[in-house]
Amino acid sequence: MSKAGEYMLKTGIWMALLAAVAGPVAAQSVLKISKVPANTPPADTLFVAGSFNGWNPHSAAYALAKKPDGSYQISLPTNLGSIEYKFTRGSWDKAEAGADKQPLANRKADLRLSTEISSEVLAWSEPSAATSKKHTATSQVHVLSESFDMPQLGRHRRVLVYLPADYAQKPRQRYPVLYMHDGQNVFDEATSYSGEWGVDETLDRLRAAGQDATGSIVVAVDNDSQHRSDEYIPWRNAEIKAGGQGGAYVDFLVLTLKPYIDAHYRTRPDAAHTGVAGSSLGGLISVYAALKYPRIFGEVGAFSPAFWVCNDSLRAFAKTHPATRMARFYFVCGPKESETMLPLMTQWRDGLRAGGVPAANLSFHAPADGQHREWFWQREFPAAYQYLFRPALKTSASAPKPGRK
Repeated sequence: MSKAGEYMLKTGIWMALLAAVAGPVAAQSVLKISKVPANTPPADTLFVAGSFNGWNPHSAAYALAKKPDGSYQISLPTNLGSIEYKFTRGSWDKAEAGADKQPLANRKADLRLSTEISSEVLAWSEPSAATSKKHTATSQVHVLSESFDMPQLGRHRRVLVYLPADYAQKPRQRYPVLYMHDGQNVFDEATSYSGEWGVDETLDRLRAAGQDATGSIVVAVDNDSQHRSDEYIPWRNAEIKAGGQGGAYVDFLVLTLKPYIDAHYRTRPDAAHTGVAGSSLGGLISVYAALKYPRIFGEVGAFSPAFWVCNDSLRAFAKTHPATRMARFYFVCGPKESETMLPLMTQWRDGLRAGGVPAANLSFHAPADGQHREWFWQREFPAAYQYLFRPALKTSASAPKPGRK
């Protein structure tokens, strides 16, 4: 064997040994932006937000690197499988948009099928474009505060309140209350990122049709896109580098916001007439809230709940903080939203049932056309509300044990 051949053989053996020691390298798929709008500020960092990182639009772990050819790239592990995502410039106010600067549908890709997925960003949404959208909130919706104090988090947040149309005419009437997350999307098209839920119009319509005997107060807390993932995930998720403030956020709802609402509005403050609801991470934090405070939240709306971000921790928490048998849960998601969405939602339905929550208190739906979008949650909200707040559906199950929060 020549010296050159001997050298190559030895080199190959050493490389094989190093690879064996280092272990297998996780396969990667590259998300690439080949072209951005001409008005993209050169100093701006671009991010990808999606089903794999709690839709955090400003996660440093998901910043794209700018390449010499002007493209932007990031590598993601192929074991993420099928994903939905969008590109942003650090917030949902500056997310990718269509040529008309209106929000786009989520991008979709299966990372297992491609080593590189190239895209073009046609335009960026702008705050000025959002303000030009028509306001759709009804007259029953008012701003409780543009900057409501959140002492548990050291922040402030806008809070909205919807009152039934006859609230002022019935001074002796007391009302159930539903607390909702992502308040920008609850009532008003103008403040929503990609569509509103139309909760105010829905409740007005149900009342007019005689399908909601008493009506309800709805309290909607705006999200903060910079802290949304942190506030809606109870435990830190090291992989997506987010979470850990969910307990403080729920404490804010229970220890600060609810006492204020009960003191200033005619509410029915017991758990049987207090609900919490949201979508995606908002669905996750709603379930967590009912586990942490079973004497406060007795009605739970979990729309496309993102259990995947902390499922093991939440299941362990549920063992020491079981749901009360009085609580009712409404679960809904699309079976194709992600590979884990429906299986984990099913797991939670079955786990709550095994833990003593009556089958009559667990409503479970997976319509085939369901998507991780506001239009889907808007469509499903009326059924969820009627299930959670119609008195005829309440069970006579035993009350929670003393000593619980």
